[in-house]
Amino acid sequence: MDALILLGSFIALILIGMPVAYALGLSALIGAWWIDIPFQALMIQVAGGVNKFSLLAIPFFVLAGAIMAEGGMSRRLVAFAGVLVGFVRGGLSLVNIMASTFFGAISGSSVADTASVGSVLIPEMERRGYPREFATAVTVSGSVQALLTPPSHNSVLYSLAAGGTVSIASLFMAGVVPGLLMSACLMVLCLIFARKLDYPKGAVIPMREALKICGEALWGLMAMVIILGGILSGIFTATESAAIAVLWSFFVTMFIYRDYKWSELPKLMHRTVRTISIVMILIGFAASFGYIMTLMQIPAKITTMFLTLSDNRYVILMCINVMLLLLGTVMDMAPLILILTPILMPVILGIGVDPVQFGMIMLVNLGIGLITPPVGAVLFVGSAVGKVSIESTVKALLPFYGVLFLFFFPSPSFPALSWCSPPRGWSPSPENPFGPREPSPPPHHPPNPRTGPVAHPPPNPTTIHPAHPPPRNRPGTLYTGPT
Repeated sequence: MDALILLGSFIALILIGMPVAYALGLSALIGAWWIDIPFQALMIQVAGGVNKFSLLAIPFFVLAGAIMAEGGMSRRLVAFAGVLVGFVRGGLSLVNIMASTFFGAISGSSVADTASVGSVLIPEMERRGYPREFATAVTVSGSVQALLTPPSHNSVLYSLAAGGTVSIASLFMAGVVPGLLMSACLMVLCLIFARKLDYPKGAVIPMREALKICGEALWGLMAMVIILGGILSGIFTATESAAIAVLWSFFVTMFIYRDYKWSELPKLMHRTVRTISIVMILIGFAASFGYIMTLMQIPAKITTMFLTLSDNRYVILMCINVMLLLLGTVMDMAPLILILTPILMPVILGIGVDPVQFGMIMLVNLGIGLITPPVGAVLFVGSAVGKVSIESTVKALLPFYGVLFLFFFPSPSFPALSWCSPPRGWSPSPENPFGPREPSPPPHHPPNPRTGPVAHPPPNPTTIHPAHPPPRNRPGTLYTGPT
């Protein structure tokens, strides 16, 4: 009955048109009233949900992506991708996918990826002879990989929803190879369409012009090097890399490219703050909602239900995948991550799936929902930018759906081939950027024939050897000896 009150009130509020964030908060209040929990406890959870250092990565990455998007970076990335693959048949569609890959690795947002790349490439593809629906479908599907590659905002949300048990750096590392593989699969499909429908070839760019284009794009691409290189080398954390990315994007946009006016910066900051405030409200109310779910033991009940469904981990994981796909089509991605991760994490750990791998699986599932009706945000943005109807875009997307499913569904059975996940407990440092070494085995001591095996009790940290007294007057050391 408790679960029915909480989840039923949430679904009812969603059906009457209330925003998801407020529906989460109000349903949490209803649940707290039902189980007789003081409302002050909910307020503490709301404040604690947003009072986390790792959350600073989200506003910094959003701001860095906004500066790059409006400062001319998307146009230069499109030109750079044209130098690399624009000369083959159907090259402009490949340029679209590759530009989405580059820009997604800077902005970390599928919506920003679609809006920035689509506004440049969809009209150009139509002018070169590509159907406008096909150009829109390529733009929309190519932006899904931005959810996987660093600096993905949704990876930060997943790490937060997982209770900090999965590091942001591990999720960033695990998303690189799947994102590149997804882009490669979509590019192969575009090549097949180009050969079958005889799409035009692009012109080969002269060497001098190509070098100029590469030089201009290199400043923006350095943001990817700063983010990944800084994290892998252990120079700074994922949150600190977001702040460095803001400084670098500001420097490149305002002092190198100089396409953006200083007078426009306050408006950009205002738009960014509005976006971040919505996300933070959602995170705070989702924390209170998860708190009530925990008190009602809903995650434990759902875990028991899945584990009694089957004893085969692949069957359970496939059921979870189908559920995520269906839910991703009717609700936005961020609230689903914040709601479902605490519920499904015990199930995943119970069947022996690595949380990092499951994070990638969840992001792809819900990412497909972003380009699927009826509430696909990326689908709506792409259709608006491409000026085509939702129905026409969905029809053109059908082959791309097939490629995404073929790319994704083998992952539960072959995680080692599908996801490049760092080992559990991986943590980079300047001394050892590839993570800690395996612990050394204990020294071998032959057993004493009279007393048996030698016992080695763990050292007592409070025992002080008389020959080695503790240092005196050392800051931070509690010294109880004679003065």
